[in-house]
Amino acid sequence: SAPVAVVAPNAVKTALKIDPKIKKVAVFFAQNDAFSKSETETFQETLKSLNLDIVTVQKFQTTDTDFQNQATAAINIKPDLVVISGLVADGGNLVKQLRQLGYQGLIIGGNGLNTSNIFPVCQAQCDGILIAQAYNPELDNPINRDFVGAYTAENKKAPPQFTAQAFTGIQVFVEALKRVDDKNKLSTLSLEQIRQQLNQEILAGKYVTVLGDIAFTPEGEIIQDKFSVAQIKMDADGKNGKFTFVEN
Repeated sequence: SAPVAVVAPNAVKTALKIDPKIKKVAVFFAQNDAFSKSETETFQETLKSLNLDIVTVQKFQTTDTDFQNQATAAINIKPDLVVISGLVADGGNLVKQLRQLGYQGLIIGGNGLNTSNIFPVCQAQCDGILIAQAYNPELDNPINRDFVGAYTAENKKAPPQFTAQAFTGIQVFVEALKRVDDKNKLSTLSLEQIRQQLNQEILAGKYVTVLGDIAFTPEGEIIQDKFSVAQIKMDADGKNGKFTFVEN
């Protein structure tokens, strides 16, 4: 998984392309969730670097269900954009209540909202949420075409980001292990030797994957070539939806 500091800023830049007049931003984050706290720092740094005004920062708990106070306080400042770092249940309910209270601007959701499980939470009010993606099923390379075809045939829908990342992890492992075997047959190596050589091969390799072209830093952090931003489009009945990809 690519670092949130690399992925998240893409959603803000896409929001500005959709609405270049954005100036005032309201930020919400789940203060009892470590990832959300880290992610909101990235979002806030990005907003400042783009000379946007953070007009309010509202905190909540992942266990909260009532966001009336935080949502009202933010709406009263008339923000042009809302950025939310939370999980599915709390984030989805926050989106729903913001819309019910009259907020009509763009909403960016963090990675915790990056799942179709949010659809039954905010239903019709999910429509329009922007979420940065490390995976785009529309990426046109041979392995992704095969992957999307196989997944869709079995599940009747396009593969989600986490499935694509898991598949990529296995692909990297297998390709690197084949290279180890080509140099020194695995049957002649101890388990300790296999582990050491496999680690070296993984870090040294470059891979064409369903995520695009990737490699690794010496510390093992992924270097990913492509990222996308999706916008949720809900069906007319508000029960089901899909992630549609926006050019960024």
